Amino acid sequence: MLQENTIKLSSSYAIASKVKDYSQLMKFNLTFMVVFSSVVGYLLVPMIEFNWVKVLLLFAGGLLVTGSANTINQLWEKNTDKLMARTAVRPLPAGRMGDLEATILAAITGIGGVLLMGFCFNWLCAALSLLSLVLYGFVYTPWKKWNSLSVLVGAIPGAMPPLIGWVAGANELSSGGWSLFAIQFLWQFPHFWAIAWIAYKDYAKAGFKMLPGSGEPNKYTALQAATYTLLLIPAGIVPYKLGITGSISAIVAIVAGLFFFYRSVNLYRKNDVPAARKLMFGSYIYLTVVQLVQLLDKA
Repeated sequence: MLQENTIKLSSSYAIASKVKDYSQLMKFNLTFMVVFSSVVGYLLVPMIEFNWVKVLLLFAGGLLVTGSANTINQLWEKNTDKLMARTAVRPLPAGRMGDLEATILAAITGIGGVLLMGFCFNWLCAALSLLSLVLYGFVYTPWKKWNSLSVLVGAIPGAMPPLIGWVAGANELSSGGWSLFAIQFLWQFPHFWAIAWIAYKDYAKAGFKMLPGSGEPNKYTALQAATYTLLLIPAGIVPYKLGITGSISAIVAIVAGLFFFYRSVNLYRKNDVPAARKLMFGSYIYLTVVQLVQLLDKA
């Protein structure tokens, strides 16, 4: 009996460890935010009403595609992840999972996610999902070692989720979807630069070139971040001008944009890691608040 209980506990532990490793590999915490923006884009399409089945299918498709892209990212960066304290504990660099297993996982989730988007919604959004996966996994990821334009490249797949969600509902690339894409595209720059500022030493060890100009955390980087946060203010009211959302969403977008801009100005003034961390958290607050209000204030 004791031996049987021990075997059951060992099996349960092994399953729990494997689930945890897959979660780390697919970055479920980050993926949730990405998929949420896709759901927002879908629900903002005129005439689309909330439907639990459709929302869950979209969520599942986005989860699979994004998880696949994140897995491909970690396959590329297995050796460099070993050099950084933050990433050395991931399944691949830590040796808890082999390349073949991760590759199979990436293939199954990627293909499954694209097919789910195609059969349950339309093949245009499936094609955009595939494009996003390829850009993130095979273009942005290796580009990080070449130069800081990687952030520009990465901002494209990073901004595609709300556009994909819009196309899933509208079955066309229209101005509404592009306005949501523009907001998330501009948002990527201060967000990524804040993270790169905080993790500068680790990134330098790994050979990642993420910051603009000289590639070091300085006032030029902060000024660039401030420029993009400022551009977010007019971009944030475009959905209202297009008749997608109401006036409340426009007001909130302006206020949130000013808050985000203030955080970037604070980084310019203080030029240190605590200010960069505040800008990073400010980026999460901005996007979450703006998208939630857009959803609640749909025209």
